[in-house]
Amino acid sequence: MGRYGTIQEDFLAERTRLLEALQAGDNRRMSLRLIGALAFRTHCPEFGRLQDVLGRVFTDIDFVGYSRDFQAIIGFLTEAGYDEDKMVTRLFGEGRLIFHDPIFGRHIDVFLDKLDFCHPLPFIGRLEADWPTLPLAELLLEKMQIVRINEKDLIDTIMLLREHGIGAGDDQTINAEVVCRLTGEDWGWWRTLTGNLQTVEEYLGRYPQLSPDDIQVVTHRLHELRARIDAAPKSRRWKMRAAVGERVKWYKDVEELMR
Repeated sequence: MGRYGTIQEDFLAERTRLLEALQAGDNRRMSLRLIGALAFRTHCPEFGRLQDVLGRVFTDIDFVGYSRDFQAIIGFLTEAGYDEDKMVTRLFGEGRLIFHDPIFGRHIDVFLDKLDFCHPLPFIGRLEADWPTLPLAELLLEKMQIVRINEKDLIDTIMLLREHGIGAGDDQTINAEVVCRLTGEDWGWWRTLTGNLQTVEEYLGRYPQLSPDDIQVVTHRLHELRARIDAAPKSRRWKMRAAVGERVKWYKDVEELMR
């Protein structure tokens, strides 16, 4: 048993245990935030059920944090009962940590300062904008950066857009200014994100579990976000890269760590 009790088999119960522990004592100084499927579920109390009815299952727990909290994060998750993957720490410790669940065989990923898969998604200075997850804009971008997006990411995105509207701030809305700033500077980001928004819309009709209201609301929000992206100013670098287009690869291939 760790300092904060025993690891729970149920993902939602384990999420709650960890979040409560993060609110205890000096742990509050760490800017550790949930990402991934559990973060989407946590930030969608009304429509979280869509993950269940659309067959979305949880497989692991993911966090983001700041590299300045490197040692504190290791100490916290170790005290919570997890085993640090010291090989990953030696190889990737500046950007990524992995902790293994010795009871149920799961793992926790922690990404530091940025997510860098198909496209870089920095979040320094943004973790303070929300709790206990990444801000909504970055949650959306987390999924929309994936060039070969899969069904589980589409389900999470549909749920997020059903629950939250598009806005100019972070208070229960998807901050379009964050999205437009990123896609207005980087054509590759723009190409991947707008393509994925279209894919999300195409998938809406494939789920009979979604009501007409669900489809209408999500479609409206997809169109609103796309309109804001299209209207946002584009940098000179964006325009130069747009002229090259898809003749040159605009993203990185994602290679999973061996676990």
